[in-house]
Amino acid sequence: MAMSMDEYSPPKYFQISREIIGRIQRGQLLPGRAVPSENELIQKHHISNTTARKVLHELEKGGWAIRVKGKGTFVKEFAVVRSINRIFGFTRNMIEAGRKPSTTLLGLRLREKDHIQTINGRQFTLKGPFYEIERLRLADGIPMMKETRYISQRLCPGIQRRNLEHSLYDIFKKQYGIDLTEINQMLSAVVLDAEWFKIFEVTKSIPALRVEGVSFCGKNIIVEMEDSIYRGDMYRFAAKAVY
Repeated sequence: MAMSMDEYSPPKYFQISREIIGRIQRGQLLPGRAVPSENELIQKHHISNTTARKVLHELEKGGWAIRVKGKGTFVKEFAVVRSINRIFGFTRNMIEAGRKPSTTLLGLRLREKDHIQTINGRQFTLKGPFYEIERLRLADGIPMMKETRYISQRLCPGIQRRNLEHSLYDIFKKQYGIDLTEINQMLSAVVLDAEWFKIFEVTKSIPALRVEGVSFCGKNIIVEMEDSIYRGDMYRFAAKAVY
């Protein structure tokens, strides 16, 4: 007996919950905002009380929302805190925050000339040739950061043959015996306009943090530089100062 297409369709509560999750991922439903209530779901989708409750339960179960008794269900805070006093990468940061990290390689080029960046008022030069690597970093499938890394070919020859969707810090250590000894970074506030919407899967401008940095593996030995954009609505940077 042939089965109709409807019999292959996911349950209604699942379809509706995925629609709401999509709105959260695109920044249309921000952390702290209420998701549609049980009554609103019933009225909009013409579903039963039981199905509406399943939708909200699916959002909670997936970690997308949290229910506050007597008030409603709200988008969960997704902000990840990154300490700027520690040397560790995106992958470890996400794992420690209870997120599932992933990476998409966007581009890879070999540049022959020197790369120069000014960070905290000081000019640094990465001698060419170097690799320019562009990657999109995600947590639980949500784009969190778009990074451009400039890596010394002399210190990391053949890195283009490595799996660049894995942790670069792990590649440095395991493939080249490189341990980072110092990182200088500079943070500045920016706003992501329309040219960034597709990359970050959002539909309106959002705040962001631009991070420019230089990493050393010994005294005055630069292994890499970076110029990265972090989503300001999902990232928090923390610093500790001791007097």
